[in-house]
Amino acid sequence: MEALLSSTTLPVRRTLHPPHSPSCLSAVFKLHCRSRKAADSWVQRTQLSFRVLASSQAASAEASTATLFFPFEMNAWTYGEYGGVDVLKVEPSVAVPQIQDDQVLIKVAAAALNPVDFKRRQGKFKATDSPLPTVPGYDVAGVVIQVGSQVKGLRLGDEVYGNINEKALEGPKQFGSLGQYTAVEEKLLALKPKNLSFEQAAALPLAIETAYEGLERAEFSSGKSILVLGGAGGVGSLVIQLAKHVFGASKVAATSSTGKLELLKSLGADLAIDYTKDNFEDIPDKFDVVYDTVGQGEKAVKVVKEGGSVVVLTGAVTPPGFRFVVTSNGEVLKKLNPFLESGKVKPVIDPKGPFPFDKVAEAFSYLETGRATGKVVIHPIP
Repeated sequence: MEALLSSTTLPVRRTLHPPHSPSCLSAVFKLHCRSRKAADSWVQRTQLSFRVLASSQAASAEASTATLFFPFEMNAWTYGEYGGVDVLKVEPSVAVPQIQDDQVLIKVAAAALNPVDFKRRQGKFKATDSPLPTVPGYDVAGVVIQVGSQVKGLRLGDEVYGNINEKALEGPKQFGSLGQYTAVEEKLLALKPKNLSFEQAAALPLAIETAYEGLERAEFSSGKSILVLGGAGGVGSLVIQLAKHVFGASKVAATSSTGKLELLKSLGADLAIDYTKDNFEDIPDKFDVVYDTVGQGEKAVKVVKEGGSVVVLTGAVTPPGFRFVVTSNGEVLKKLNPFLESGKVKPVIDPKGPFPFDKVAEAFSYLETGRATGKVVIHPIP
């Protein structure tokens, strides 16, 4: 955490609220003192205004508030109109978002891209989108640098991760994770698993929440079988692992191209199907659940058992298939953290990444080819 903060523009410009332990505050003040010279130099170079807030509260409250620096403005990727990758621009003077009482401000260390990011940019759900211009990005991992007055479980300096938009398609935040700072409700976040890097953690939130919620809605449980269509993708790779290692599946089958079959097996697939050579709907097996991440709902219903379910993320829905839109929930991440910390469930990051912050447009172009393995991650974010 200290390395992340000391290598970037410095926090914090507004008063921080409890809970903070004296030891935590001491560490933060030490960081501030070591970095003051660097901060002065940074102000001179960028000519940005900083403001210092001071606390004059009674001695009994001295340990509950803290004062540091962070800029009024930040570097962020934005778009002011809907369209292709060409509408994306890096802006050096985007206002750092103000937090609400139930939010924390995060210094972003890493972010990840999802199909919903480019569909939003293309205007696929503009009727329910937040106003333009937009800083895109749903997935985030980083460090808490400011805490709202109603936040109870997170502290200054906590390393966290999460999907910042509670409803993916209904009023997603105008200020997303593809900037240096983002404001997020406490309930959408969890502490970062200790064994994961920021880039690994950023690869998880929206995808693992989608995988988990779909399995829950399908009433998947121990002893049941599942077929995952698109098993090497961001969601599919996590459906395989959750079904096998969290829900206790009796059999996991999954589809991918030839070069990704071994990955499927390493994640826990008992049967890896090469869709370039075999039609999954022709195999003799039937499954309790088919989880379709690629839009093959009409074929998926042919291999589901009577009384089973087909989870559909994209494309046409054919009964008994159903579609849902994920709800971000930090409690799901907290529930799954032990499986991540034990190594039973692992993030899958595309080998072309992580993409640096100045290559976000290239990362989007790559994601939109549909050939990514696992998640496309952005790191570092300076």
